[in-house]
Amino acid sequence: MRLFVTTVDTVCDVAFEPFLLSSAPLSSVDDYRAFGGGQGLTRARELGPDQTIQEISLSGLRGRGGAGFRTGRKWDGLRRAPGSRKYVVCNAAEGEPGTFKDRTLLRFNPYQVVEGMAIAALAIGAREAFLCLKSKFECEVANVTRAVVEMEEAGLTGDLTITIVQGPDEYLFGEEKAMLEVIEGKAPLPRLFAPYERGLFAVMSQMGWEATPADPEAPVTSEQASEQGESNPTLVNNAETLANIGPILARGAEWHRAMGTPESPGHALCTVVGDVTRAGVAEIELGTPLAAAIDQIGGGPRPGHQVKAVLSGVSNAVVTSDQLDTPLSYEGMAGVGSGLGSVGLIVYDETACMVDVAHILSRFLYVESCGQCPACKFGTGEVTAYLKRLLDLQAEDRDILTISERLRTVADGNRCAIPLEERALVSSFLRSFPEEFADHLEGRRCSGRHDLPVPKIVEIVDGVATFDRRQAFKQPDWTFADHGV
Repeated sequence: MRLFVTTVDTVCDVAFEPFLLSSAPLSSVDDYRAFGGGQGLTRARELGPDQTIQEISLSGLRGRGGAGFRTGRKWDGLRRAPGSRKYVVCNAAEGEPGTFKDRTLLRFNPYQVVEGMAIAALAIGAREAFLCLKSKFECEVANVTRAVVEMEEAGLTGDLTITIVQGPDEYLFGEEKAMLEVIEGKAPLPRLFAPYERGLFAVMSQMGWEATPADPEAPVTSEQASEQGESNPTLVNNAETLANIGPILARGAEWHRAMGTPESPGHALCTVVGDVTRAGVAEIELGTPLAAAIDQIGGGPRPGHQVKAVLSGVSNAVVTSDQLDTPLSYEGMAGVGSGLGSVGLIVYDETACMVDVAHILSRFLYVESCGQCPACKFGTGEVTAYLKRLLDLQAEDRDILTISERLRTVADGNRCAIPLEERALVSSFLRSFPEEFADHLEGRRCSGRHDLPVPKIVEIVDGVATFDRRQAFKQPDWTFADHGV
């Protein structure tokens, strides 16, 4: 295993040459050039758009936002998509529980993300780009603002215009279709169409959309919109995905292919929090065993305890203690019925009540659901309510059946992945820990810890993760109850 570990402000171990995280935060474009920055953009300009995309395809790079879609294929589709105007969007909103990797990247090396945006724009033919992150990420906002200005002054962005968009703290701000809404000044409510189908400032009045002109100096009438079908295909990539682009082009596709696994080449940024000795973020080689990552990044489980369950965010099924040798790769995690996600590992030891964990994470998804899809809002709400009944020892046998029925229909007509996450997550707890659910159903409270925090990370300092205390008081309408904190 090759590993580069940092606890955000302290580098703990260097066993190989990192290419995502610098050993210390880069504070200027000159520092970035010394780190190798700018070479990827130079190479992209030499290759041209088509060969640049071909090189990214050959590298096998997959999206680091969670879905793992092949980056070269995505770029190729956007380049070929019809449309008079195209855009690039960098998704650095990072709201997945257990994940702190994009914020770490933007603290250590924001320049590499900006360079990746410039290369992506060159490749697909975009003239404008947006870098999106939450307004509460004050340190990261300052860093990327400085990086964009310095990169523009150094000529490392060409004629690309980059706008920094500060968005709300809602989980759905990180959903690509909802992110486009925020860029356009609206609430983070996922659209019906994917960004490559209907991108930023698209005109589609026949579908009931607002007719937003693609060019303010050339207004488009409703009649013209129907004829022209302006779609403005938009590329949305995660910040970490874009940070990989420059090094791949500078060093070549084969260099990237030589790391990781055949299906999951390269490195990834991994977060480890929960019932571990220390919390941290690391650059790891894909294919690293789950247990090794927990040991090396998190220092292993708390002294005297053992790992009981691990979650990669809240988007995938739980991984149990007998599966800790699973490789951290897309195919490895899929092989045990889970997923790699954004490699934000939440570790629970034997003292944690799995009914409680299932409830708090189901509630997170319920309150973060936007309500546009009734099956999702109703279904996640019902599942959360019945899990609460179980937790309070008030459930009946039929309640388990009701949970199963709701999980089957929760994703009917879904616009985003929240109901799919609910289904995968809760179903996996029911399958993996039936005895704990049976105990609660029969009125026997387990000996595990209850009232666990929602693992939505605010900060990691000196190996200690701070979670967002307000999240437990968030309501389904996105307001907050009186919480006293």
